[in-house]
Amino acid sequence: MRSFLLALGLSVALFAAAPAHAQFANRSLGLSLGYMNFNNTASLNSTAFIGFDATLYIESGFEAVSLTKISFPEDPITGKRVVGLAPSLGIRYLFFEESIRPYVGADLSYLHVFKEQGESNFFGVGPNVGIEFFVSDSISLGARGQFNAYLSLSERVQTSLILSASASVYF
Repeated sequence: MRSFLLALGLSVALFAAAPAHAQFANRSLGLSLGYMNFNNTASLNSTAFIGFDATLYIESGFEAVSLTKISFPEDPITGKRVVGLAPSLGIRYLFFEESIRPYVGADLSYLHVFKEQGESNFFGVGPNVGIEFFVSDSISLGARGQFNAYLSLSERVQTSLILSASASVYF
């Protein structure tokens, strides 16, 4: 009787179990190279940047995204190079979750510019679009375009068009 109940319990567990699903990598770390166009305003000139990005897959095609950009734009007032640090957090929606992943998203950004005459701080928001191509199971190459509107209490609105290319490792 004991072995019958054990066999019955095991049979019920096997029939009630959900089907197995493949596990996909849902986190990534990457490196980006790009260009930030600040429209030659009184605050900053356009510049190239290097970025460090990370993603975390949430569910149903949504990912949380972080991108930190380091740039060395020219200050149009002094003509000298300054350091700009621009971390951002956002969310994006993947239209496809296969080897080609087009997406749209939105980011909240912060831009801190270290200048000789003081520092500038900007808070921004902006939409973005992009695409990733997987070249192997865990490596992707991508392109991204973003528009940001940066606000500051001491300066006028700073807009920026950002174009970048990236390489990421998924794990």
